[in-house]
Amino acid sequence: MPRHWDLFVFDWDGTVMDSTGAIVRAAERAIADTGLPERPPDRIREIIGLGLRESWDWLFPDQGVESFGEFVESYRTHFVERERHTIRPYPGVERVLGGLRDDGAMLAVATGKSRIGLDHDFKHSGLGELFEHSVTVDETRSKPHPEMLVSVMSYLGVEPARTLMIGDTEFDLQMARAAGAGAVAVAWGAHDRRRLIDQMPLTCLDRLTDLPVWLEHFEAEMDQCL
Repeated sequence: MPRHWDLFVFDWDGTVMDSTGAIVRAAERAIADTGLPERPPDRIREIIGLGLRESWDWLFPDQGVESFGEFVESYRTHFVERERHTIRPYPGVERVLGGLRDDGAMLAVATGKSRIGLDHDFKHSGLGELFEHSVTVDETRSKPHPEMLVSVMSYLGVEPARTLMIGDTEFDLQMARAAGAGAVAVAWGAHDRRRLIDQMPLTCLDRLTDLPVWLEHFEAEMDQCL
């Protein structure tokens, strides 16, 4: 079992699943359908990881809520009908998750995705059986509020000091810090490396397959400090 962490909590979109581009494209089409002011792709990438209402407030702070329902309906239609079939796990994901499980770790998901969407991905990716628990934005407050991660830890009975959050946005890292857990950033998703490093994670990885190597080195360094 990993010595320093018993529980590894993964963000989903942009961390486990290569879905950032699909989310951006669906949002662009929904914005056009709703007649809203255009937003550049980089601006849309910034909201990945938030709940839909929080994303709306981030993208359109001066619009109120009049067009929110229409935007959400259009986004979900474009995502489900045109984009969801394009999404796959990042290379090496199943091997890394399986290796952590083989070492005795518990795995969970904390995501801004809906429960329906996550359950669909669990089924069609074949990854769902690797996770002991999952929490979506339908069930708690949106990131970066710590409630989502606290809920995971409470359900599985793991202390914050024994929990490591892995995510691709500053919202994941802020949530981990607020919950008292450790955090690792991944630089292949929604937010760029500079923005992630500003949140002072333990490390910022270039590939998920780098996680086991980093964990091994971290363990060795901690042993030297004892």
